[in-house]
Amino acid sequence: MTPELGRLGLGTAPLGGLYDAVADDTAYAVVARAWELGIRYFDTAPYYGSGLAEQRLGAALHDHPREAFAVSTKVGRLLRPGKSDFQDGPPLEAYFDFSRDGTLRSLAESLGRLGLDRVDVALVHDPDDSYEQARDEALPALAQLRDEGVVGAIGVGMNQSELLCRFAREADVDCFLLAGRYTVLDRSGGAELLPLCAERGIAVIAGGVFNSGVLAGGDTYNYAPAPPGIREQVRQLHATSARWKVPLQAAAVQFPLRHPAVRTVLVGCRTPEEVAEDVRLSELALPDELWAELA
Repeated sequence: MTPELGRLGLGTAPLGGLYDAVADDTAYAVVARAWELGIRYFDTAPYYGSGLAEQRLGAALHDHPREAFAVSTKVGRLLRPGKSDFQDGPPLEAYFDFSRDGTLRSLAESLGRLGLDRVDVALVHDPDDSYEQARDEALPALAQLRDEGVVGAIGVGMNQSELLCRFAREADVDCFLLAGRYTVLDRSGGAELLPLCAERGIAVIAGGVFNSGVLAGGDTYNYAPAPPGIREQVRQLHATSARWKVPLQAAAVQFPLRHPAVRTVLVGCRTPEEVAEDVRLSELALPDELWAELA
């Protein structure tokens, strides 16, 4: 059963050096500001900064009562000597491993980096090309850890909805992290996956609500330069929001939570100021007329 995570959670990929380096002190300040503003759910993964995001998150939460916060991390990528994909990462590269032994090892290593003896949610991370092994090995291994109390809820985190539909029908899952596929720009997850999750009681955590930055004033979509067609769609969304004197970013943060299957929205922040702004955006009162037009 998925624990109560709150409407807004903090994603920690930026704290591992996604796109740009982040200093230790800044990473700790981001988590501290999130805590001050009431955020109690934090999502991380071994892949983020080749373990650095987990280490920083664990250090930042060290002095808080364990029962006062929730942490999710992921399995499916292990680390070995090599070059990190992240700016701040140590000389470790991530490689896929969705085997039972790899899953158990991954979770054990994550707990070590976090300095915790359990996590509230454990997610299989991006099994796009390994569906059967993830279903038949990784998830049963996580189910065993759930039975042992080492993890609370189990599920899958992906940037696509099609395979998540298969997991919903064929696997033992409590929740999904759906990144970038139920946003004001890309609503593909709402066609089949979200109704299926609502029907089966699978909680959805919505990540990537700014679609890698293009909805927040950046020019990146799906971790790559936004193509012209996407930029035009964003321009139209900005125009619609402006007619109602609403920042598009506020609609982006709040949109996923309008679906009953979505329990939580994750925002990734690299400065304390970004945390405060995302919290502000999440709390703005938006007119029903805006939602009607966006629909």
